Amino acid sequence: MKKAPTLFILMSILTLVTAGAYAASQKSPELTREDQDMITQDTYSLSGKVVEAMDSGGYTYVMIEKGGKKTWVAVPQIKVTVGQDVSFQPGMVMSNFTSKTLNRTFESIVFSSGAAGKDAAASVSKSDGPRKTEAPANKTIKVEKASGPNAFTVAELYEKRGELDKKDIVVRGQVVKFSASIMDKNWLHIQDGSGDPLKGTNDILVTSQDKASVGDVITAKGVLYKDKDFGSGYKYSVIVEQASINK
Repeated sequence: MKKAPTLFILMSILTLVTAGAYAASQKSPELTREDQDMITQDTYSLSGKVVEAMDSGGYTYVMIEKGGKKTWVAVPQIKVTVGQDVSFQPGMVMSNFTSKTLNRTFESIVFSSGAAGKDAAASVSKSDGPRKTEAPANKTIKVEKASGPNAFTVAELYEKRGELDKKDIVVRGQVVKFSASIMDKNWLHIQDGSGDPLKGTNDILVTSQDKASVGDVITAKGVLYKDKDFGSGYKYSVIVEQASINK
């Protein structure tokens, strides 16, 4: 089978993505290249009641039940309790996946970038490790636009995505979400205070080999792509790739 990301997007990814999900030289704590060969690119609508949950290797493994059907889901580590009704973002299913940290093989498990809907706002990460961090919600952000002929605000990247497709751009903003080492790159969500949160035009996704932390104000120089489709339901109207990051 084709190789595919675990969380992007799994995350976010990943989520990944589950997200999310989703250092650049590090690999996922669970998935090796050989493991990824077993991933099938099916998408799931994931919701149900928590039957079982356990934390290991930076993930929370959750068995949910709905309509008599039980499904294992793996997400970046969150707090869940048995009996809780939860919803997760669509993800990828892996057959015969072996968790080395749990020393357990799952006949079938879905890798999601994280909780969905009201659960996304309610979920609280237990780990501030390098895989995924996220800024608190409802925080006011105001970052001055970068200078230069190729500089744009986040809102302008959405407005001009047609004419900027596959062109070099510069955008400056604050990192509000960071997912490391997904598909051999790091994934950053940045905001500058422009755009409409209700329309999703206030947040731009950037991929890079460079690192940053949530809260950092960065300048990203990369190539803008519109309608980028990674498959398995992970499609972005605007994304900046191959970016270099300066703080």
